[in-house]
Amino acid sequence: MAIKIEMLRCYCAVVQQGSLNEAAAQLNRTTSAVSMTLKQFEEHVGAALFETARKSRLTPLGAMIYSEALREIEHFERTVATIEGLSRAEEGQVRLAVTPSVAAAILPNVIRRFRFDHPKVRIDMRDMDSESVRRALEGERADIGIGSITVGPEFESKLLFSDPFGVVCGPDDPLVRRGRPVSWEDLAARDFIANGLCRLITDASFAPILEAALLSVPNTASLLALVRGGVGLTLLPRRAVPEEDNGLAFLPLAQSDARRRLYLFSQPRRLLQPAARAFLQVLDAEVAAHQDT
Repeated sequence: MAIKIEMLRCYCAVVQQGSLNEAAAQLNRTTSAVSMTLKQFEEHVGAALFETARKSRLTPLGAMIYSEALREIEHFERTVATIEGLSRAEEGQVRLAVTPSVAAAILPNVIRRFRFDHPKVRIDMRDMDSESVRRALEGERADIGIGSITVGPEFESKLLFSDPFGVVCGPDDPLVRRGRPVSWEDLAARDFIANGLCRLITDASFAPILEAALLSVPNTASLLALVRGGVGLTLLPRRAVPEEDNGLAFLPLAQSDARRRLYLFSQPRRLLQPAARAFLQVLDAEVAAHQDT
């Protein structure tokens, strides 16, 4: 008969209480059941664990086994607690692969809400371009991805939201003072800063402006810092520009309906850790509350 965790619990209870009756009361079992379990344990060990029938004194072997049994019970209880914590999304890890503009635009509120309910879950968030998001999912280095791409049918995906492109410039720019939507002709003679999202704009009149750009900055935070510093202007989706930033202005385009479509991707939910599934629920709720139609 293999040693079971209940045998170890029974043995430790008898050692701690010093009698079968008190051990049975602690374990909420009958005295005969405790006696039988202890007998089976001693038979498996093949040697006496107590010096007397009264169970008040351990043999040297019994003392060593008691020490090991305590450690095993503690380890078992920690393992059970971890398993239960993982199943309830109280512990675990969420691996995110997102484009930089997403990290700044929608994730702060999502992460704040998620961490309030799941303070022990580790979040590993990496910002990268959309193609890298795809590769991270395909390489199983991310559980959840957000980007302006499409992925294969093996992943779950849905459109999170769509937002229009516009000109991003300083608040004192002449385009702001003019107070009307910006045309492609308005950008022709300006210092334009290209960025990775510009590839989503397919208007033929924009192609010469993009080709003439002498500065290209893929990172959104760095790009906005340059615009804020008066180096030039750029084009970005509406949600990529913080509304509370007084150093930036967002102007609509007059001749274009170009939009950024942002998709949420994940491994199949049945394969995700409970923590990752819980994160998706918070993300869904946040997006639904601020849906941009």
